[in-house]
Amino acid sequence: MLKRFILHVEMGMDRAMKIGSHGDGDDGSTGVAPSYFSYNVTKWTETGELNADGHPYVNAEGFEVGVFPLFLEGPTRMMKTLPQEGGLEENLKVYENVKNSGLYDKELNAYTVSSSLVGQSYDMGRMMAFSPGWLENQSVWTHMSYKFYLQLLRAGLSTQFFGELKGGSMLPFVDFKKYGRSLLECSSFIASSAFPDEDQHGRGFLARLSGSTAEFLSMWVLMFIGKHPFVVDELSGELQMTFEPALPEWAFDERGEVSYKLFSEIHVTYKKDGKGDLINARPHKFEVKMKGGEGSVEIEDSVLPEWIAQKARRLDIEKIVAYF
Repeated sequence: MLKRFILHVEMGMDRAMKIGSHGDGDDGSTGVAPSYFSYNVTKWTETGELNADGHPYVNAEGFEVGVFPLFLEGPTRMMKTLPQEGGLEENLKVYENVKNSGLYDKELNAYTVSSSLVGQSYDMGRMMAFSPGWLENQSVWTHMSYKFYLQLLRAGLSTQFFGELKGGSMLPFVDFKKYGRSLLECSSFIASSAFPDEDQHGRGFLARLSGSTAEFLSMWVLMFIGKHPFVVDELSGELQMTFEPALPEWAFDERGEVSYKLFSEIHVTYKKDGKGDLINARPHKFEVKMKGGEGSVEIEDSVLPEWIAQKARRLDIEKIVAYF
């Protein structure tokens, strides 16, 4: 029964892509997952009953499907359903399709919450009350765009993520004068290039520190630590600790080093030989300094053994240097 449920849902997803993913592709589609549809009843029979206002109840027997413009939520959620391991090509295709769609703001190098809503009915809701490029109507909705960036990183599209990180609307790298507020402060939305007043393009409005900040912290963890810092060895059953960062070359200083605080207390430094980004690599050597004068150890391995992993969880380690 569960298999039939899954098959039915997957058939619906395939049908949605064919109906709602319209655009300039060879098959007439954008390849971008749709988010919403409307349904108008085209055929019905009356039941003979009336509601409190005297209107007849009916049984719907036919519908006409209406297609709404694209929203960034569709492809972002689609990427969450694709394989995170081994699904690189599928995720890359989604990313490229989004970048080639009306969701991409070329002027700001950013992604809008929706494509153009011009000509849509007010039945869509309050988003139609706003000017294009403002609030829920084709603006850069910060939380939603950060969700998209996070999915790129989760999907293993590290190189694409690094490009978006420094070249798009990720706040640490935007022009603060254009943004109009501190880069440490997220906004509900950024006015996109669809907004009629060009002076407001790229400016952040309505300070908000919740969702975007949470997504940013998730990105930070994946960038500096990796998906699984603690694992259990399948053969020995022992706890192990390792790092699998995804960091661009420009994050390292001239000595090839970058540092951060793990669990707010353990000073961690990565030392990288050579040039290039650090992606899908584990250390080949560790230097670990204990707290309380217990000395230091050097470990020639890609993982740290259980006794060190336990110390790290108890915050009994002062410093870890990992060599890549």
